[in-house]
Amino acid sequence: MSIFHSMNTTASALTAQRLRMDVVSSNMANADTTRAKQVNGQWEPYKRKSVVLQAKEGQFSSYLQTAMNANSRDGAGNGVKVSKIVEDETPFQLVYDPTHPDTNGDGYVQMPNVDPLKEMVDLMSATRSYEANVTVLNASKNMLMKALEIGK
Repeated sequence: MSIFHSMNTTASALTAQRLRMDVVSSNMANADTTRAKQVNGQWEPYKRKSVVLQAKEGQFSSYLQTAMNANSRDGAGNGVKVSKIVEDETPFQLVYDPTHPDTNGDGYVQMPNVDPLKEMVDLMSATRSYEANVTVLNASKNMLMKALEIGK
């Protein structure tokens, strides 16, 4: 295990949480977008997106080192990665507004399936996780600095 293993793990988490915040901000920015993309000649509202995270797979060399070194910690984490960004398939909200240019024959407009409350909760969660990982990164950095000071 490298001396920088904890920093690399934390860096992967920081990158993933930053992407989560970017996706949430995109959802909030498009909360009223009724013409996001064309499907079969018809405009479709913006669909809420969310990030799917998963643990990074270990490389063969890390498994070999674990098997060869009896003192190593079995199952040490390798960080996190974004596996995909998925669209929410929740039905669009129908809002009665006969003056809107995208109304159907009954005066209803299909609005995006973005719930601002849910987005704010996701944003707070991603922000707190990001802050926690910054704290871990700073603690790792401080420990490494203290280790270097021992050699003086």
